[in-house]
Amino acid sequence: MNPNRQREPEINIDDIANRLRSIFGSSGGPSKNSLPGIIIFGIFTLSLLIWLGTGFYTVQPGEQAAVRTFGRYSAVSNTGSFIGGTVPGLHWYYPAPIGTLNVVAVDEIRRLEIGFRGETSIPVESLMISGDTNIVDVQLLIQYNIKDVESFLFKSVNPDTVILKGAAESSLRQVVGQRNIDDVLTTEKEVVQAETKLLLQDLLDQYDTGINVTEVKLQNVRPPSQVQDAFDDVVRAREDKERTINLAQAYEADIIPRALGEAQRVLQLAEAYKQEKVAIATGQSDRFLSVLAEYNKAKDVTRQRLYLETMEIILPGVTKYIIDGEVGGNLLQFLPLTNDSKDLSLDSLEKLTE
Repeated sequence: MNPNRQREPEINIDDIANRLRSIFGSSGGPSKNSLPGIIIFGIFTLSLLIWLGTGFYTVQPGEQAAVRTFGRYSAVSNTGSFIGGTVPGLHWYYPAPIGTLNVVAVDEIRRLEIGFRGETSIPVESLMISGDTNIVDVQLLIQYNIKDVESFLFKSVNPDTVILKGAAESSLRQVVGQRNIDDVLTTEKEVVQAETKLLLQDLLDQYDTGINVTEVKLQNVRPPSQVQDAFDDVVRAREDKERTINLAQAYEADIIPRALGEAQRVLQLAEAYKQEKVAIATGQSDRFLSVLAEYNKAKDVTRQRLYLETMEIILPGVTKYIIDGEVGGNLLQFLPLTNDSKDLSLDSLEKLTE
Protein backbone atom coordinates (compact mmCIF):
# COMPACT_ATOMS: atom_id res chain seq x y z
CA MET A 1 0.00 0.00 0.00
CA ASN A 2 1.32 3.43 -0.97
CA PRO A 3 1.79 5.53 2.19
CA ASN A 4 1.80 8.78 0.19
CA ARG A 5 -1.63 8.14 -1.27
CA GLN A 6 -4.28 10.48 0.10
CA ARG A 7 -6.92 8.69 2.08
CA GLU A 8 -10.43 8.98 0.68
CA PRO A 9 -12.95 10.55 3.08
CA GLU A 10 -15.49 8.23 4.62
CA ILE A 11 -19.19 9.00 4.69
CA ASN A 12 -20.48 9.20 8.25
CA ILE A 13 -24.25 8.61 8.31
CA ASP A 14 -24.55 9.50 11.95
CA ASP A 15 -22.90 12.87 11.41
CA ILE A 16 -25.36 13.71 8.64
CA ALA A 17 -28.32 12.72 10.86
CA ASN A 18 -27.07 14.91 13.69
CA ARG A 19 -26.77 17.90 11.34
CA LEU A 20 -30.37 17.41 10.17
CA ARG A 21 -31.57 17.22 13.78
CA SER A 22 -29.79 20.44 14.54
CA ILE A 23 -31.71 22.11 11.72
CA PHE A 24 -35.21 20.69 12.34
CA GLY A 25 -34.89 19.84 15.97
CA SER A 26 -35.09 16.54 17.78
CA SER A 27 -38.90 16.50 17.81
CA GLY A 28 -39.18 16.90 14.04
CA GLY A 29 -40.09 20.62 14.14
CA PRO A 30 -37.80 23.53 13.37
CA SER A 31 -35.83 25.08 16.18
CA LYS A 32 -34.92 28.72 16.59
CA ASN A 33 -31.38 27.99 15.58
CA SER A 34 -32.52 26.17 12.41
CA LEU A 35 -34.56 29.08 10.89
CA PRO A 36 -31.73 30.55 8.79
CA GLY A 37 -31.05 27.13 7.36
CA ILE A 38 -34.69 26.71 6.35
CA ILE A 39 -34.68 30.08 4.60
CA ILE A 40 -31.51 29.22 2.75
CA PHE A 41 -32.94 25.84 1.75
CA GLY A 42 -36.15 27.50 0.49
CA ILE A 43 -34.25 30.06 -1.52
CA PHE A 44 -32.12 27.31 -2.99
CA THR A 45 -35.16 25.23 -3.90
CA LEU A 46 -36.95 28.19 -5.50
CA SER A 47 -33.84 29.13 -7.47
CA LEU A 48 -33.50 25.55 -8.64
CA LEU A 49 -37.10 25.50 -9.88
CA ILE A 50 -36.64 28.83 -11.69
CA TRP A 51 -33.41 27.56 -13.23
CA LEU A 52 -35.08 24.38 -14.39
CA GLY A 53 -37.99 26.42 -15.78
CA THR A 54 -35.67 28.41 -18.00
CA GLY A 55 -34.85 25.21 -19.86
CA PHE A 56 -38.19 25.05 -21.65
CA TYR A 57 -38.18 26.10 -25.33
CA THR A 58 -40.48 25.88 -28.33
CA VAL A 59 -39.48 24.97 -31.88
CA GLN A 60 -41.78 26.49 -34.50
CA PRO A 61 -42.52 24.97 -37.94
CA GLY A 62 -39.62 25.73 -40.29
CA GLU A 63 -37.15 25.94 -37.39
CA GLN A 64 -34.54 23.54 -36.06
CA ALA A 65 -32.90 23.48 -32.63
CA ALA A 66 -29.26 22.82 -31.80
CA VAL A 67 -28.49 21.93 -28.16
CA ARG A 68 -25.02 21.85 -26.57
CA THR A 69 -24.32 20.28 -23.19
CA PHE A 70 -21.15 21.46 -21.45
CA GLY A 71 -20.17 22.97 -24.81
CA ARG A 72 -20.48 19.67 -26.67
CA TYR A 73 -22.90 19.64 -29.58
CA SER A 74 -25.33 16.77 -29.78
CA ALA A 75 -26.11 15.66 -33.32
CA VAL A 76 -29.44 16.98 -34.49
CA SER A 77 -32.04 14.26 -34.63
CA ASN A 78 -35.50 14.82 -35.99
CA THR A 79 -37.12 13.03 -33.07
CA GLY A 80 -39.90 14.30 -30.90
CA SER A 81 -38.09 13.67 -27.58
CA PHE A 82 -38.91 16.14 -24.85
CA ILE A 83 -35.31 16.66 -23.67
CA GLY A 84 -33.18 18.19 -26.39
CA GLY A 85 -35.82 17.72 -29.10
CA THR A 86 -35.39 19.52 -32.43
CA VAL A 87 -38.72 19.06 -34.19
CA PRO A 88 -41.57 21.58 -33.81
CA GLY A 89 -43.11 21.48 -30.35
CA LEU A 90 -42.30 22.09 -26.66
CA HIS A 91 -38.97 20.73 -25.37
CA TRP A 92 -36.55 21.10 -22.46
CA TYR A 93 -32.78 21.25 -22.10
CA TYR A 94 -30.32 21.77 -19.31
CA PRO A 95 -30.14 25.55 -18.94
CA ALA A 96 -26.95 27.61 -18.77
CA PRO A 97 -24.29 27.16 -17.70
CA ILE A 98 -24.75 23.46 -18.39
CA GLY A 99 -26.49 23.72 -21.73
CA THR A 100 -26.67 26.16 -24.63
CA LEU A 101 -29.58 26.43 -27.09
CA ASN A 102 -29.70 27.80 -30.65
CA VAL A 103 -32.93 27.80 -32.66
CA VAL A 104 -32.42 28.46 -36.37
CA ALA A 105 -35.13 29.23 -38.96
CA VAL A 106 -33.89 26.78 -41.58
CA ASP A 107 -36.75 27.31 -44.07
CA GLU A 108 -36.62 31.10 -43.98
CA ILE A 109 -35.52 32.61 -47.30
CA ARG A 110 -32.76 35.11 -46.57
CA ARG A 111 -31.16 37.56 -48.95
CA LEU A 112 -27.77 39.12 -49.53
CA GLU A 113 -27.18 42.14 -51.75
CA ILE A 114 -23.94 42.46 -53.70
CA GLY A 115 -23.09 45.83 -55.24
CA PHE A 116 -25.99 47.74 -53.69
CA ARG A 117 -27.88 48.33 -50.46
CA GLY A 118 -31.45 49.33 -51.13
CA GLU A 119 -31.25 52.24 -53.55
CA THR A 120 -27.57 52.96 -52.89
CA SER A 121 -24.91 51.57 -55.21
CA ILE A 122 -21.68 50.13 -53.76
CA PRO A 123 -19.08 50.53 -56.55
CA VAL A 124 -16.34 48.69 -54.67
CA GLU A 125 -18.48 45.54 -54.90
CA SER A 126 -20.23 46.03 -58.23
CA LEU A 127 -17.44 47.19 -60.56
CA MET A 128 -15.60 44.33 -62.26
CA ILE A 129 -13.67 43.58 -65.47
CA SER A 130 -15.22 41.58 -68.33
CA GLY A 131 -13.40 39.14 -70.57
CA ASP A 132 -12.64 41.86 -73.15
CA THR A 133 -11.07 44.10 -70.43
CA ASN A 134 -14.04 46.46 -70.15
CA ILE A 135 -15.40 47.67 -66.82
CA VAL A 136 -18.98 46.65 -66.09
CA ASP A 137 -21.22 47.51 -63.14
CA VAL A 138 -23.06 44.38 -61.94
CA GLN A 139 -25.49 44.23 -59.00
CA LEU A 140 -26.46 40.80 -57.66
CA LEU A 141 -29.19 39.56 -55.31
CA ILE A 142 -28.71 36.19 -53.58
CA GLN A 143 -31.51 34.26 -51.85
CA TYR A 144 -30.63 31.34 -49.58
CA ASN A 145 -31.70 29.20 -46.62
CA ILE A 146 -30.01 26.86 -44.13
CA LYS A 147 -29.60 23.19 -45.01
CA ASP A 148 -27.24 22.06 -42.20
CA VAL A 149 -27.58 23.66 -38.75
CA GLU A 150 -24.41 22.11 -37.34
CA SER A 151 -22.22 23.43 -40.17
CA PHE A 152 -23.93 26.82 -40.14
CA LEU A 153 -23.47 27.35 -36.38
CA PHE A 154 -20.26 25.58 -35.43
CA LYS A 155 -18.06 24.85 -38.46
CA SER A 156 -17.57 28.37 -39.81
CA VAL A 157 -17.51 31.94 -38.54
CA ASN A 158 -20.13 34.36 -39.89
CA PRO A 159 -21.08 32.08 -42.80
CA ASP A 160 -24.04 34.19 -43.90
CA THR A 161 -22.12 37.47 -44.01
CA VAL A 162 -18.37 37.27 -44.49
CA ILE A 163 -18.06 33.88 -46.20
CA LEU A 164 -21.19 34.14 -48.34
CA LYS A 165 -20.40 37.69 -49.44
CA GLY A 166 -16.80 36.87 -50.35
CA ALA A 167 -17.74 33.68 -52.19
CA ALA A 168 -20.51 35.48 -54.10
CA GLU A 169 -18.22 38.28 -55.26
CA SER A 170 -15.53 35.79 -56.29
CA SER A 171 -17.99 33.63 -58.23
CA LEU A 172 -19.58 36.57 -60.02
CA ARG A 173 -16.24 38.10 -61.01
CA GLN A 174 -15.04 34.77 -62.37
CA VAL A 175 -18.16 34.25 -64.50
CA VAL A 176 -18.21 37.84 -65.80
CA GLY A 177 -14.48 37.71 -66.54
CA GLN A 178 -15.06 34.86 -68.99
CA ARG A 179 -17.41 36.88 -71.25
CA ASN A 180 -17.44 39.98 -73.38
CA ILE A 181 -19.23 42.99 -72.00
CA ASP A 182 -21.84 42.87 -74.77
CA ASP A 183 -22.83 39.34 -73.77
CA VAL A 184 -23.10 40.29 -70.10
CA LEU A 185 -25.20 43.37 -70.90
CA THR A 186 -27.58 41.74 -73.37
CA THR A 187 -27.85 38.10 -74.37
CA GLU A 188 -26.26 35.98 -71.62
CA LYS A 189 -27.74 37.32 -68.38
CA GLU A 190 -29.55 34.04 -67.69
CA VAL A 191 -26.35 32.07 -68.33
CA VAL A 192 -24.38 34.33 -65.96
CA GLN A 193 -26.99 33.81 -63.22
CA ALA A 194 -27.00 30.01 -63.61
CA GLU A 195 -23.21 29.65 -63.68
CA THR A 196 -22.76 32.02 -60.73
CA LYS A 197 -25.24 30.01 -58.67
CA LEU A 198 -23.49 26.70 -59.39
CA LEU A 199 -20.03 28.10 -58.65
CA LEU A 200 -21.19 29.84 -55.47
CA GLN A 201 -22.88 26.70 -54.12
CA ASP A 202 -19.74 24.68 -54.80
CA LEU A 203 -17.60 27.17 -52.84
CA LEU A 204 -20.03 27.22 -49.91
CA ASP A 205 -20.02 23.43 -49.77
CA GLN A 206 -16.23 23.41 -49.76
CA TYR A 207 -16.23 25.86 -46.83
CA ASP A 208 -18.84 23.65 -45.07
CA THR A 209 -21.13 26.61 -44.32
CA GLY A 210 -24.43 24.69 -44.33
CA ILE A 211 -25.96 27.29 -46.67
CA ASN A 212 -28.19 26.37 -49.61
CA VAL A 213 -28.40 28.96 -52.42
CA THR A 214 -31.96 28.98 -53.77
CA GLU A 215 -31.71 31.75 -56.37
CA VAL A 216 -29.26 34.22 -57.90
CA LYS A 217 -30.64 37.28 -59.72
CA LEU A 218 -28.83 39.99 -61.64
CA GLN A 219 -30.39 43.33 -60.75
CA ASN A 220 -28.69 46.12 -62.72
CA VAL A 221 -26.08 45.26 -65.33
CA ARG A 222 -24.70 48.37 -66.96
CA PRO A 223 -21.47 50.07 -67.98
CA PRO A 224 -19.91 52.67 -65.70
CA SER A 225 -21.77 55.98 -65.53
CA GLN A 226 -18.88 57.79 -67.24
CA VAL A 227 -19.45 55.89 -70.51
CA GLN A 228 -23.16 55.14 -70.10
CA ASP A 229 -24.23 57.41 -72.99
CA ALA A 230 -21.80 55.80 -75.44
CA PHE A 231 -22.98 52.32 -74.51
CA ASP A 232 -26.60 53.42 -74.85
CA ASP A 233 -25.84 54.58 -78.40
CA VAL A 234 -24.27 51.22 -79.18
CA VAL A 235 -27.25 49.38 -77.76
CA ARG A 236 -29.69 51.50 -79.76
CA ALA A 237 -27.67 50.93 -82.93
CA ARG A 238 -27.70 47.19 -82.28
CA GLU A 239 -31.45 47.27 -81.71
CA ASP A 240 -31.93 49.22 -84.96
CA LYS A 241 -29.82 46.62 -86.75
CA GLU A 242 -31.88 43.78 -85.34
CA ARG A 243 -35.11 45.57 -86.23
CA THR A 244 -33.94 46.18 -89.81
CA ILE A 245 -32.93 42.54 -90.17
CA ASN A 246 -36.30 41.42 -88.86
CA LEU A 247 -38.11 43.73 -91.30
CA ALA A 248 -36.00 42.43 -94.19
CA GLN A 249 -36.71 38.85 -93.22
CA ALA A 250 -40.41 39.60 -92.98
CA TYR A 251 -40.32 41.24 -96.42
CA GLU A 252 -38.45 38.24 -97.77
CA ALA A 253 -41.00 35.87 -96.29
CA ASP A 254 -43.77 37.91 -97.93
CA ILE A 255 -42.32 38.68 -101.35
CA ILE A 256 -40.82 35.29 -102.21
CA PRO A 257 -44.12 33.36 -102.06
CA ARG A 258 -45.79 36.13 -104.06
CA ALA A 259 -43.02 36.07 -106.67
CA LEU A 260 -43.23 32.29 -106.92
CA GLY A 261 -46.99 32.55 -107.36
CA GLU A 262 -46.61 35.22 -110.03
CA ALA A 263 -44.00 33.14 -111.83
CA GLN A 264 -46.31 30.15 -111.78
CA ARG A 265 -49.14 32.28 -113.15
CA VAL A 266 -46.94 33.59 -115.99
CA LEU A 267 -45.89 30.03 -116.83
CA GLN A 268 -49.50 28.96 -116.98
CA LEU A 269 -50.42 31.93 -119.21
CA ALA A 270 -47.47 31.17 -121.47
CA GLU A 271 -48.52 27.54 -121.73
CA ALA A 272 -52.09 28.60 -122.57
CA TYR A 273 -50.81 31.09 -125.17
CA LYS A 274 -48.62 28.40 -126.65
CA GLN A 275 -51.49 25.98 -126.94
CA GLU A 276 -53.69 28.71 -128.45
CA LYS A 277 -51.12 29.65 -131.07
CA VAL A 278 -50.43 26.04 -131.91
CA ALA A 279 -54.15 25.41 -132.32
CA ILE A 280 -54.54 28.51 -134.54
CA ALA A 281 -51.54 27.57 -136.65
CA THR A 282 -52.83 24.02 -136.96
CA GLY A 283 -56.22 25.30 -138.02
CA GLN A 284 -54.73 27.68 -140.55
CA SER A 285 -52.53 24.94 -141.91
CA ASP A 286 -55.51 22.61 -142.30
CA ARG A 287 -57.48 25.37 -143.99
CA PHE A 288 -54.62 26.13 -146.36
CA LEU A 289 -54.33 22.48 -147.24
CA SER A 290 -58.07 22.25 -147.92
CA VAL A 291 -57.94 25.43 -150.07
CA LEU A 292 -54.95 24.05 -151.88
CA ALA A 293 -56.85 20.89 -152.68
CA GLU A 294 -59.74 22.92 -154.10
CA TYR A 295 -57.31 25.13 -155.99
CA ASN A 296 -55.78 22.17 -157.68
CA LYS A 297 -59.24 21.09 -158.80
CA ALA A 298 -60.32 24.51 -160.21
CA LYS A 299 -57.52 27.03 -160.23
CA ASP A 300 -59.36 29.98 -161.88
CA VAL A 301 -62.44 29.74 -159.74
CA THR A 302 -60.44 29.30 -156.57
CA ARG A 303 -58.13 32.17 -157.48
CA GLN A 304 -61.11 34.45 -158.11
CA ARG A 305 -62.73 33.38 -154.85
CA LEU A 306 -59.58 34.07 -152.88
CA TYR A 307 -59.30 37.45 -154.51
CA LEU A 308 -62.82 38.44 -153.61
CA GLU A 309 -62.48 37.22 -150.03
CA THR A 310 -59.27 39.14 -149.66
CA MET A 311 -60.83 42.34 -150.98
CA GLU A 312 -63.70 41.92 -148.55
CA ILE A 313 -61.23 41.68 -145.71
CA ILE A 314 -59.06 44.61 -146.87
CA LEU A 315 -61.98 46.96 -147.59
CA PRO A 316 -64.54 46.16 -144.93
CA GLY A 317 -66.27 49.60 -144.92
CA VAL A 318 -66.53 50.09 -148.72
CA THR A 319 -69.45 49.02 -150.90
CA LYS A 320 -68.18 46.45 -153.38
CA TYR A 321 -69.70 45.24 -156.71
CA ILE A 322 -68.86 42.52 -159.12
CA ILE A 323 -69.14 43.79 -162.73
CA ASP A 324 -69.20 41.50 -165.72
CA GLY A 325 -67.23 43.28 -168.48
CA GLU A 326 -68.29 40.82 -171.22
CA VAL A 327 -71.90 42.01 -171.29
CA GLY A 328 -72.40 44.40 -174.23
CA GLY A 329 -74.26 47.70 -174.39
CA ASN A 330 -74.81 50.17 -171.70
CA LEU A 331 -76.44 47.61 -169.47
CA LEU A 332 -74.11 46.46 -166.79
CA GLN A 333 -74.56 43.20 -165.00
CA PHE A 334 -73.40 43.67 -161.40
CA LEU A 335 -73.61 41.72 -158.21
CA PRO A 336 -73.45 43.66 -154.94
CA LEU A 337 -71.32 42.03 -152.29
CA THR A 338 -73.06 43.93 -149.44
CA ASN A 339 -76.55 45.21 -148.62
CA ASP A 340 -75.49 48.86 -149.13
CA SER A 341 -76.30 48.81 -152.94
CA LYS A 342 -79.97 49.77 -152.50
CA ASP A 343 -79.13 53.50 -152.75
CA LEU A 344 -76.96 53.09 -155.86
CA SER A 345 -78.16 55.07 -158.98
CA LEU A 346 -77.61 54.28 -162.65
CA ASP A 347 -75.39 57.34 -163.08
CA SER A 348 -73.04 56.14 -160.41
CA LEU A 349 -72.84 52.77 -162.10
CA GLU A 350 -71.97 54.35 -165.40
CA LYS A 351 -69.23 56.37 -163.71
CA LEU A 352 -67.83 53.21 -162.34
CA THR A 353 -67.65 51.67 -165.80
CA GLU A 354 -65.88 54.63 -167.41
